[in-house]
Amino acid sequence: MMLDVDFSELRKGSARYVPLGLLVGAILLFELLAVSATFISAPGAIQPLAAQPISNAAAIGAVLYTKYVYYFEQSGAVLLVAMIGAIVLTLRHKRTAKRQDVAAQVGRRREDAIEVVQVETGKGIS
Repeated sequence: MMLDVDFSELRKGSARYVPLGLLVGAILLFELLAVSATFISAPGAIQPLAAQPISNAAAIGAVLYTKYVYYFEQSGAVLLVAMIGAIVLTLRHKRTAKRQDVAAQVGRRREDAIEVVQVETGKGIS
């Protein structure tokens, strides 16, 4: 919507990717069923590493900010670049759009802005 993309043009060639999409979907479904079957057939196979008194959020935070801190910072940098890229892609300067000209506003003189006209009483402006 923000990029003004013609989606009807993009959809014209999308039918050729349906077989590939079905193949990827079938592979994902097979993996999901394999994990589910393993869990049902041997429920003791998946055990927690250790019974710790801390919560999951605290454990994830401890690992994220100690062992994977550089990866965490790199992902933050990637997200920052993506955000700046999205702003750049959606920012458009149209020549017909009215924009504020700060230099013209600051440099304006009284003589350029108004004109004082002396009108005789009863005559009006012609």
